[in-house]
Amino acid sequence: MILCINPYCVSCKDWWCAPYYIVTVYTLTLVMSGPQVVLVTGSTRGLGLAIVQALCQGFKGDVYLSARDVPRGAMVVEDLQREGLKPKLLQLDITDPVSIQAARQHFMKEYGGLDVLINNAGIAPKRGDPASFGSQAERILQTNFFATRDMCNEFLPLLKKDGRIVNVASIVGYITLYMCSPDLQARLCSDDITEEELVALMKRFVAEAKAGDHINKGWPNSVYGVSKIGLMALTRIQARRLRREMPQRGILINSCCPGWVKSDMTYPNGTKTPAEGADTPVYLALLPPATLEPQGEFVVDRQVQVWAGSPTGATINEGP
Repeated sequence: MILCINPYCVSCKDWWCAPYYIVTVYTLTLVMSGPQVVLVTGSTRGLGLAIVQALCQGFKGDVYLSARDVPRGAMVVEDLQREGLKPKLLQLDITDPVSIQAARQHFMKEYGGLDVLINNAGIAPKRGDPASFGSQAERILQTNFFATRDMCNEFLPLLKKDGRIVNVASIVGYITLYMCSPDLQARLCSDDITEEELVALMKRFVAEAKAGDHINKGWPNSVYGVSKIGLMALTRIQARRLRREMPQRGILINSCCPGWVKSDMTYPNGTKTPAEGADTPVYLALLPPATLEPQGEFVVDRQVQVWAGSPTGATINEGP
C-alpha cells in the first residue's frame, strides 16, 4: 500500500481533503492495536517537563519528550529514568519544517499515527531585550503561532480515533483580546473566521508592528498576548472544522492556560509550580474516549472560559 507523505493534498493543499484523509485513516486503522503515544513539545524543562512527568504516571502508552538539543534532551530523559519514569526522546524544532516532517514520519512509521499532541513550545519577550517591538513580534509569532499551526496541520491527519490536541495558551491572550479594537475583536471572536483570514491577521500584526503603526491599527502593545490570541482563535477554527467535517473521529482540540507558572519566562514571579500548572493540560489530554466537550474551548483550572465579553477587572501581566 502506498501512503502519501505529504500532509496536504497535492491538488488543493488542504489536509482536510477527502482523498488524503481517506488514505491516512485507512492506514491508521491497520495499526489501531498498537501502543498509544503522546508527544509534548518544548518539554525539557519547566511546564513541559512537568507535563511529561505527569503523563508518564497517568498515560497508558509511550510518552515522548521533545528537544531541539538532543544531548540536553538525553540528559533530561536520564534524570527522569532515575525517578522510575520511562519517557522517550524525539529531536524536534517546531520552527523547522524539515524537523516537523521528520517527527511526523517517525510517528507514522513507529505507531501509525499519534494519540495526543500537546503544543507547549513557546517563547516570551526577554527582559531587557534591545530588539525592537517589530522584531520581537516577528520572532515570537513565528514560534507561538505560525510554527504551532504547522504542528497542528501536520499532525491532525495522523491523530487516531478519540485523539487529542492541547494548545498551551495563556490568560494574557484572553485579556489582550479585549484590548484590540472593536473591529478586530469582532473578527477574532466570530464563528465564521477562516484559518486563512486568521493567518492574514497575524501577518498584518507583524507587519504593522515592524512599521511602528500597530496601535493606530487597533492592536494592543503585547506581542506575547497577540501570539496567544492567534493560537486560541486557531483552536476554535480547527475545532469547528473537526465538528463539521470529521465528527466520527472523536478528535478534540482545546487551548488552555496553565496558570502563572514559575519558569524562565515568568522570572521569580510565578505563583504555581510546574506540576500544578500541568494539571489542566494533562486533564485535557486524557479526556476519555467518546467525550464530546470541551471542543475548541479555552480552559483555565479545568473550567471553560467564555470567548466573548470583556473579563471584568482584568489587567495584563506578561506571565503565561
